[in-house]
Amino acid sequence: MLLKIGIFPNMAKKEIEDILEKMISFLGENNVEVFLPEKVKVLGKFNKYIADNNFLLNNIDLALTLGGDGTLLSTGRKFANKGIPLCGINLGRVGFLAEIEIDEIIDKLTKIINNNYVLEKRLMLEGVVFRNGEKIFSAEAINDLVVTKSGLSRMIKLKLLIDDILTAEYQADGIIFATSTGSTAYSLSAGGPIINPSLKVMLITPICPHSVNARPLIIDENEEIKLKVSARHNDIGLTVDGQIVYPLLPGDLITIKKSSLTADFIKFKDKNYYKTVKKKLLRSE
Repeated sequence: MLLKIGIFPNMAKKEIEDILEKMISFLGENNVEVFLPEKVKVLGKFNKYIADNNFLLNNIDLALTLGGDGTLLSTGRKFANKGIPLCGINLGRVGFLAEIEIDEIIDKLTKIINNNYVLEKRLMLEGVVFRNGEKIFSAEAINDLVVTKSGLSRMIKLKLLIDDILTAEYQADGIIFATSTGSTAYSLSAGGPIINPSLKVMLITPICPHSVNARPLIIDENEEIKLKVSARHNDIGLTVDGQIVYPLLPGDLITIKKSSLTADFIKFKDKNYYKTVKKKLLRSE
């Protein structure tokens, strides 16, 4: 049976057309079937590879993304419940989550075709919002769930419970609940630690807390978090992987726990996590 690969590009990248041509040509020469999402129709030259969303969700064996971490995250959430392996090709500036750089594309595609890779099942988070005891919103995150105020609003009060034990009370601009995968995202900017993504833990990082004693917490993957929010304003939101925003009201209860889903990331044996982090941290300066 032929390998079926879906390629999901960030269409805003200038070099996307040339890279797609290169990848499709190489994969075709190696008897790999290639499928592209409908948004690629704007280029006009890859129409025979276009497939609708339902086909992609149910027929591809593997997903490749072309872009930055945002492209990888949105694609990863879409395919998480299908167990489809995911690999990012970095066209962004840093791309902490991407496994492949532009000059490695052919080498790493060869490894993928030959099944010369390993899968890392990454922890995902499930966030649920309750209002007056009623469940009103839920979402899965690969990187993080963030509760925060808007830019001009006063800070918010946050009551944090872990397994129903009151653990901390913050006055802060917000709070980040991250996976180890997401430790190099918003949490890192807020002073959180870098955590090897193979570790199944959750990271809690307050944003600009009004206390020198407030510190990030690392907790077990099986613990359940409850967050109670209070404020004198309504400019509060829950953000999922920096891409989906759901408005909150004072008094809302948010629960965060390990999702039943995982993000299955393709990794190569010639890559070392710590070398990659060092390289990409230097690139971000």
